[in-house]
Amino acid sequence: MKNALGYHALPMVIATSHRTFAYACLGLSMSLVGSYVALSKPLAAVFPVLLLAWMRFGIGAIAMLGWLRRPPEEARLSRRARALLFLESLFGNFLFTICMVTGISMTSAVTAGVTMSAIPATVALMSWLLLRERVAQRTWLAVALAVAGIALYALSREQPAVQAGPQPPAGAAWLGQLLLIGAVLCESLYAVIGKHLTASMGPRRITALINLWGLVLSTPFGLYLAWNFNFSAVGWGTWGLLLFYGLAACVWTVWLWMTGLRNVPASQAGIFTVLLPISTAIVGMCVLGERISAMQALAFGIALLGVLIATWPGRQHNLAQAH
Repeated sequence: MKNALGYHALPMVIATSHRTFAYACLGLSMSLVGSYVALSKPLAAVFPVLLLAWMRFGIGAIAMLGWLRRPPEEARLSRRARALLFLESLFGNFLFTICMVTGISMTSAVTAGVTMSAIPATVALMSWLLLRERVAQRTWLAVALAVAGIALYALSREQPAVQAGPQPPAGAAWLGQLLLIGAVLCESLYAVIGKHLTASMGPRRITALINLWGLVLSTPFGLYLAWNFNFSAVGWGTWGLLLFYGLAACVWTVWLWMTGLRNVPASQAGIFTVLLPISTAIVGMCVLGERISAMQALAFGIALLGVLIATWPGRQHNLAQAH
């Protein structure tokens, strides 16, 4: 009995602890994304979007210089790995930002929320098609709850009668919707490609190389916009917020996400994206003074139920056999 429980059960206990740690990393990653999305609103009011992206990648590049070196246990990058790293940054960093920001400007926050709620389902579908992952029935149930919860939250948001600022041109809503769908596909490809990369590379090096490609892609736009930008008018508080934004967006969230992906199927990891709008709303309520209605709280509860179902431990058949 001691041998059965002590030795045969040990690998199962280790695997469970690794899975729990992976869940924590994925959840914290998406929570941080939601936090800096909420806190980046003042930054977007000061800096042009592509200039902000360029400075963010620059901060990440400086912070992760030591992560670029190849560890002794890792093989040299193949041509396929280099291509995947470029695509990971192109879709997950560069195109996602452009599609998301431009799409919202042409539609509305409600439209964006409903559209982005499709990310968990899209990740699961791409994992099944591209990675040949077997998606369990309870994962599909969790995806459905996640989509329903975030869609309900978006639909329950109160919209102002008259939106401030410049209005999108007539007939641009369909283009904005297409851009938001593009953002969903970009984020889903980010999760799927990231899962493939974690099979042969460590999370720190993946994070550093993806950020480096993001810096390369955004540098032409950043230099052009920086040429005529008045940096002296930016206050110290904004610079401090920019530093947090750069470290959170380029270092912490990506490293946590890649660390979690190593031990969790991409289809299951995608469900954690529901924590992004939830954490954004919580930060808005606690820091920015916004309010959450009872319907929105119910929507968050439905979405979190999906995460709970996806991460709930299954029956331990190996332990039963050990007895």
